[in-house]
Amino acid sequence: MTRLSILDLAPIVSGATAREALRDTIDLARHADDAGYHRYWLAEHHLTPGVASSAPAVLIGAVAAATERIRVGSGAVQLGHQTALGVVEQFGTLEALHPGRIDLGLGRSGQRAKELRSAASAPPPPPVGSRVVDGLLIPPPFSFASIAGSPLFKLYASLLQQPGAESPDFADQVDDIRALLAGTYRSAEGYEAHAQPGEGADVELWILGSSGGQSAQVAGERGLPFAANYHVSPSSVLEAVEGYRDAFKPSDTLAAPHVMVSADVVVAATDEEARRIAEPYGLWVRSIRSGAGAMAYPSPREAAAHAWSDEDRALVADRLDTRFVGTPEAVADRLRVLRDATGADELLVTTITHDHADRVRSQDLLAEVWLG
Repeated sequence: MTRLSILDLAPIVSGATAREALRDTIDLARHADDAGYHRYWLAEHHLTPGVASSAPAVLIGAVAAATERIRVGSGAVQLGHQTALGVVEQFGTLEALHPGRIDLGLGRSGQRAKELRSAASAPPPPPVGSRVVDGLLIPPPFSFASIAGSPLFKLYASLLQQPGAESPDFADQVDDIRALLAGTYRSAEGYEAHAQPGEGADVELWILGSSGGQSAQVAGERGLPFAANYHVSPSSVLEAVEGYRDAFKPSDTLAAPHVMVSADVVVAATDEEARRIAEPYGLWVRSIRSGAGAMAYPSPREAAAHAWSDEDRALVADRLDTRFVGTPEAVADRLRVLRDATGADELLVTTITHDHADRVRSQDLLAEVWLG
């Protein structure tokens, strides 16, 4: 049986508060623990009205304390905004309190910001059409140039980093984290450093990526497990897993490549009900891709009131077309297609609805079919 796990953003819905969103996350995690999901990962997002998961290490501690069996981790720590030592100490503390249950997922957000800023001034790539590979829809790539040029995006560097700070190379940071965890860290001058808590911590280290670029290369060359983003960057998921596998070298961690792939899902008892509760997703994605940041997640009624332009629809088409919405059996069938097309060893599903009860029900219904 392919393992099934949860990615949670702690979404703030319209009419609610961050406090309520965090309370709902704890409740959803308890349901995931009871239902048999393997992992519960928390994302990291900043400066958005619609997401409360801005401090994943803190939230991981709360979720781990409220659950009993499920692994809990980050999906992913935005490594470009933190030091290797800070990350190791945070997750070493979590592992000391919840031994054998903590995952440390790392992403290159800070370093990738420079690439996105460059993309904002570069000419657009030639248009590419959709294709279907082994039954899996691969839509045209989305250009992040408009987001990279937004005022909100420009605030990130000033508020998430100290003045004048530069993000180190991602590969170097990953190597420093591995060395600090192993107790083998040496500075350029030859000095030792020993993180406490952190050194010897039994955390499961993952690399997350959206393409076959540096993240996939780092994960493969160091023999680490890799999580690929179908739910955020569906156009490049096959490139990402192929790049990882091509770069893979066996390590003490893994003898062979190990891939987890993410997907957006909404499950309900009927297709009609699933489509109804999934309706606001397009408007929410539009708020992100317009550069304003994730809005408070709208209700179906609020979404229905939005007047969609052709430009709006084009802005979110790839995310809507690759979301898995329907009955438990229908969604499970599509997840099997995703698994088989990517060769995934695990799947990571994320669900956002306005009504928390709908999100819990979606998670539970899928578990009944997938996990038995």
